[in-house]
Amino acid sequence: MPWRDWIRTVEVEPSIYGADFSRLGEQLEELLRTGTRVFHYDVGDGHFVEPVTFGPIVLQSISPIVDRFGGIVDVHLMVENPAKYFEPFAAAGADSVTFHYEAVDDVPATIRAAREQELQVGIAFNPETEPEDVAQVAGDADFVLCMSIHPGYSGQEFQETAYDRVARLRQLLPEEMYIQVDGGVNQDNIKELYDRGARLFIAASAIFNYEDLPRAYRRLVQQLA
Repeated sequence: MPWRDWIRTVEVEPSIYGADFSRLGEQLEELLRTGTRVFHYDVGDGHFVEPVTFGPIVLQSISPIVDRFGGIVDVHLMVENPAKYFEPFAAAGADSVTFHYEAVDDVPATIRAAREQELQVGIAFNPETEPEDVAQVAGDADFVLCMSIHPGYSGQEFQETAYDRVARLRQLLPEEMYIQVDGGVNQDNIKELYDRGARLFIAASAIFNYEDLPRAYRRLVQQLA
């Protein structure tokens, strides 16, 4: 199923990286019952980014919970050689994968490799990369992810330069291609990012740092109402 059939105008994606792993299944189900449709799943390999996070095995254990509620898992591969991970993550229950522009030599070939696994696909780019460079090769992707922090660690402060980068990207990309933002997204900046052209918003601390997850999630959604 394509992204255009998943999205309800906008989506706030809780980032599983910020969850309490002793209560992961419980927290996912709580958010799904609140109305969450898309979860963001960060994968770090210790090379492209410093942290080693989690792989297909954890996804395999939680994807049935997400599937049962009609949800989607969006896997963000902060890794070198991302194409080698497409097949195992597809088998584990991923619905889409995002790879980094900086991690590959051939963006179109990497997109094709994801399509071969029947995955939706996004291209992420770091704060130092120019939006114009990414837009030139993004033609066959479903969305472009504008990093508003340096990838790797959750809880970093939002970089305000992302506003301009999102706006530039929106002017460069086809209207039907979505823009996603990841890093420090919260209730103070989400509306401004929307106004600049983003429609997919990844939130970790802004949701999982609160005891009442449904309320934290709804607070972000309400900023976009």
